[in-house]
Amino acid sequence: MSSTDTQMPSQASTKAQSLDATTHANIHDKLARALGIKTAQVNAFVKLYDEGATVPFIARYRKEKTQNLDDAQLRALEKSLNYERDMATRRLKITELLSTQGNLTDELQARIDNATSKLELEDIYLPYRPRRRSPAAKARAAGLDVAAQAILTQEITPIEALADYQAPTSITDDNDNEIEVDFSDVDKQLAGVQAIIIDEWTQALDLLDGLRSGFAKTASIVSSVASEEKREVGEKFKDYFEHSESLTRLPNHRLLAMLRGRQENVLTLKVEGEDAPFVEKIISHFKVDAKAPAERREFLTQAANSLWKDKWRPHIEHRLLTEKRLTAEADAIEVFANNLQHLLMAAPAGRKVILGVDPGIRHGVKMAIVDAQGHVMLDSEDKPVVATVYPFAPDNKMAEAKKIIDELLSTYHVDLVAIGNGTASRETDAMIKEILAANTDLKAKAVIVNESGASVYSASELAGDELADLDVSVRGAVSIARRLQDPLSELVKVDPKAIGVGQYQHDVNQNQLADSLDKVTQDSVNAVGVDVNTASPAILAHIAGLNRNVAQQIVTYRKEHGAFDNREALKNVPRLGAKTFEQAAGFLRIHDGSNPLDATGVHPESYELVDRLLAQTGKALPEVLGNDGVLKTIDTTALAANDDNISVKAIVDELAKPARDPRPEFKTANFREDVNSIKDLEEGMQLEGVVTNVTAFGCFVDVGVHQDGLVHISQMANDFVADPMNRVKPGDIVSVRVISIDEQRGRIGFSMKPESEKPARNTDKKPTRPRSNPAATEGDKRPTKPRGKRPQGRSDKGSKPASHRSNNAPKSSKAEAPSKIGTLGALLQEAGVTKNKK
Repeated sequence: MSSTDTQMPSQASTKAQSLDATTHANIHDKLARALGIKTAQVNAFVKLYDEGATVPFIARYRKEKTQNLDDAQLRALEKSLNYERDMATRRLKITELLSTQGNLTDELQARIDNATSKLELEDIYLPYRPRRRSPAAKARAAGLDVAAQAILTQEITPIEALADYQAPTSITDDNDNEIEVDFSDVDKQLAGVQAIIIDEWTQALDLLDGLRSGFAKTASIVSSVASEEKREVGEKFKDYFEHSESLTRLPNHRLLAMLRGRQENVLTLKVEGEDAPFVEKIISHFKVDAKAPAERREFLTQAANSLWKDKWRPHIEHRLLTEKRLTAEADAIEVFANNLQHLLMAAPAGRKVILGVDPGIRHGVKMAIVDAQGHVMLDSEDKPVVATVYPFAPDNKMAEAKKIIDELLSTYHVDLVAIGNGTASRETDAMIKEILAANTDLKAKAVIVNESGASVYSASELAGDELADLDVSVRGAVSIARRLQDPLSELVKVDPKAIGVGQYQHDVNQNQLADSLDKVTQDSVNAVGVDVNTASPAILAHIAGLNRNVAQQIVTYRKEHGAFDNREALKNVPRLGAKTFEQAAGFLRIHDGSNPLDATGVHPESYELVDRLLAQTGKALPEVLGNDGVLKTIDTTALAANDDNISVKAIVDELAKPARDPRPEFKTANFREDVNSIKDLEEGMQLEGVVTNVTAFGCFVDVGVHQDGLVHISQMANDFVADPMNRVKPGDIVSVRVISIDEQRGRIGFSMKPESEKPARNTDKKPTRPRSNPAATEGDKRPTKPRGKRPQGRSDKGSKPASHRSNNAPKSSKAEAPSKIGTLGALLQEAGVTKNKK
């Protein structure tokens, strides 16, 4: 949207300009039915949306207009609205094209109107798409259509139909461009006639629908190794070297794994299915068996075979695979978005002095201290408090390292030690705990933090601006400390794809992925709000109504003029116009300013209403904020919200809990002191860990041994689990039991099942998409903080994995895992997963 006073039409509004009022009304009615809401709610949202309002703003400050639609509903509505508008625009274009060609019939119009996907629309138009250089077009241009119609309608042999044909000396297309073709002999003429007949038959869309449906039910997808040389380099795809599976039952994550294998030239994919039954249906549909004489019947039978094998079957295979790929990609994107949302909304440690530690061996352990505001602390000489120690081989300067760290912890009164979870993480954690145990005056607590993407941030332009005085190698330690302090503020600085909670993120539609992740980030940032006087441009850019340019303008203005004293001062920022202010102001907080309301979620447009509420109490605002007793005495029935924008109750609720943080309380998992590597694990061992990633076939858990272990979906509970996302979220602290160990390949199998309980009946309900507004799910037991190294796996969410074939976990421990689908190793491999941390 525009960030200036001149309001520009939104993208959705631009798409809608070519559609008439009836089409708009039909779309709104359809969306209301599909989403289970009222048409009036859809109409209200669309009006605001087309005027440039953002989803977070509508969800928070226009509840009265949309009758309390939350942000999850609004996001679904936004996505569906844009899709249906695209569909309507394409319907209109195809209708115009067919009408211009003279091919539009009532049947075609009905098909166009009833099409439910863009693929279906394009299939309807495909037989009529101009192809000036197709064999049929060339044959028609050469005058062979007369012979073709004779064969279709008369009892005549193909040779007889061509008896009077004279091949023209030159052939031109509709644009009078000469076409180079040769119809000088009978065989070429017969081929041209057959091409015309096949082209005409392709317009039998009802027949095509039936064939597509029948073929889909019986077809299989077959994968094989591309060549013998690929067996070794493509070992992670070995479960697909000789694999065949029903196309309709193929789980989404396996399809994406196969496509990845093909992309890397390791696998070849093909669709296998019968031909004869479908050729017979074509023959039957066009009554070819009833044609006479025999030569004509044989000629048309050949055409039916060619129609199926050369035209329709390849097209059907492509469409079926495309539909499944699009579904798989959409579900993979949703999995990524859900995981990201829970990481962004992880519990912050809050305003603590934190020592950030980026562990390493050869290059040393990098450290930096940040203050309660997240700034790198300065020593007595105004130099950043950073250090590098070398406690491990080959230097082995453990005593020196302990002394330096002890001094840092003591001198700067460190509250927490944030240790990155990469190489030497557990060794560093053990060293820190030894220091804390040896000096009882130290009150710090060590916490292991997910460092995925920290190195990406360290080398970024943003890090260069924020930490210009620090070496790139030390910036990662600062980022790790800030992640513990406020995960949301720090993670928004990193490309979500580098955070490591997605599956197949490089294989799906990148524009759709970026759009989905941006919306999740925007919803998360606005749910929490930001302090405009301390926020980075990275997080400000996600505030409703703002973009990167305006965010940078805010920071630049702040540096030049000092901290903002009130929200009104934001209007002085260049390029921050009235519309932008309206959208953003409620989410930008100013603490210790001249107006206490600026530190709350109350929008400036409602300040006058708050004054009227205060008049009833006879008290000043500071006495009312957070005072339930006083607020409950206010008679809200006599007051109406200005312009019906927001209910009085919503304002009173905000005054009762001003700027309430919807994120959960901060807590950490307790890793076992005697378990530091995979070698320390034993089957049956019970451990506490943190969920790092959730996939279609289970979840990965970090127990502090450098490799995340898999809790397969069949091991998540004694009752049936339809969707792992309904049971756990990234950042959840869970108890797991070791059930398999493959040390050679660095793979661990966990179970979350209580051993003593018997399987229960299925109690899962239909999977529901997690709400994207954490504030709306306050009652849920939410994850604490993201931890664990990013999984490298690839999967998706939307289908029941083939791993449902077996409800038993693999029982082998140190032995080489077999390649049979259903074993732990195979389950990991089938998604291209290698669970090794750096």
